[in-house]
Amino acid sequence: MLPLSSLKVLDLTRVRSGPTCVRQLADWGADCIKIEAPDEIDTGKGMGGARHGPDFQHVHRNKRGITLNLKHPDGLAAFRRLVAQADVVVENYRPDVKTRLGIDYEALSAINPRIILGSISGFGQDGPYAKRPGFDQIAQGMGGLMSVTGLPGQGPVRAGIPVADLTTGMFCAIGILIALYERERTGKGRWVHTSLLESMIAMMDFQATRWTMKGDVPQQVGNDHPTTVPTGLFHTADGVINLAAGGDEMWRRIVETLDIAEEAKAPELATEKARSANRAKVNATLQAKLLHDTSANWVERLNRAGVPTGPVYAMDQVFADEQVKHLQLAFPVQHPQLGSIDLVRSPIQMPGVTPPARPTPERGEHTDAVLAEFGFSADEIASLRAVKAL
Repeated sequence: MLPLSSLKVLDLTRVRSGPTCVRQLADWGADCIKIEAPDEIDTGKGMGGARHGPDFQHVHRNKRGITLNLKHPDGLAAFRRLVAQADVVVENYRPDVKTRLGIDYEALSAINPRIILGSISGFGQDGPYAKRPGFDQIAQGMGGLMSVTGLPGQGPVRAGIPVADLTTGMFCAIGILIALYERERTGKGRWVHTSLLESMIAMMDFQATRWTMKGDVPQQVGNDHPTTVPTGLFHTADGVINLAAGGDEMWRRIVETLDIAEEAKAPELATEKARSANRAKVNATLQAKLLHDTSANWVERLNRAGVPTGPVYAMDQVFADEQVKHLQLAFPVQHPQLGSIDLVRSPIQMPGVTPPARPTPERGEHTDAVLAEFGFSADEIASLRAVKAL
C-alpha cells in the first residue's frame, strides 16, 4: 500500500502544467486514470510532444490510460459514472470549456459531493483575461520572471525550464492534498484552482515582496544574487564555479581560504554594508584570486571551510556527479516498446516507501479494464465503442 493508493484520480489534463499536477499524485500510488479522446478525434500530437518522446513519457508515467469522447453524450455519461466513484478530477481546459461540457464543479459535486476538482488555467477562472489561452512563456513575462533573468541591460530572458507550468502543477497538487485532508473532517469535496499567472507571481517570492512592501522594482543582475554579496559565478583556472557567501562570518571564511587578508582591508570590503554597495570591487577581488586554481580544488577547499560553493554543470555532468548517482535521481522504467528508459524520480524521499515505476500508457491501453472496475459490463463497453464514445 503506497501513501495515496486509496485515491482514484480522473486526469483530463494536457500539455504540461496539468499532467505535472497529476504526476505528483501518481508517483505516490494514486490510481490516476489518464482520459484521452479516441484516435479518430484527437489526430494531432499537440503541445505534449510525441507520445514516445522524453517529455510525454516523463509527465504521464505511473498512470493508466483510457479513451472517452466527452463530446459524445454517451461518452459524457460514462465519464459521469466514473466521477461517482472517483476522489479527484483534474483539468486544465480554458475556464469556459468545462462549463460548456458540463463538467464544472457544480455539476460534478451534484454527482459526487466528495469529489475534488483541481483546475488549472492561464490567468484565473474569471476576470478580464480568463478566456485567454495560457502558455508558460507568457506567464514568465507577465509574472515578472523574465524582467529579472539575464545580464544587466540584456533585455528580458526566459528561464531555461517551463517554470510557470511546473510550479502551477505542483501548487495545484498541494491544493488537492489540502482539500483531501479537509474532506476527512467534513466529508465534502472542494474546487481547487490556480493559474500560470498566479503561480508565477507567487514564485517571484522575495523579488515580488520587494515591490509590495518597499516599492523596489528588481532589475537584472545576471549571475549575481540580487541582494546578497558576494554570491555569483566566478571563473577559475579551468572553468567556472558558483559561490554563495553573504554575511560577515562567511566573508571571514572566504578571506581566510583565499588568503586575501590584505585586500580585505580596503574600505569597500571591510563591512557587509560596504560590500553590498561595492559589488564590483568585491567580485573583482575574488575573481583575481580564483583564477589561480582549478574549479575542483576551489569547490573542495571552500566547502571544507563551510562556504557554499559548487560547479556549474551541463546536463550530462549533472548525472555523472557522485552525489546525484548516490541519490539515484535517474530511475529505470521498463516500457513495452521503448525498452528500459531512465526517467527522473520525484525529489521527495519517504524512507520505507518505494514509489512505482510504471511507463506512460498507450492511448486507451486500459480502457476495458478500468471501465469494468467501475461497473461497466462487457456489453456496455462494446456499445460505447460501437457509437464511437470510446
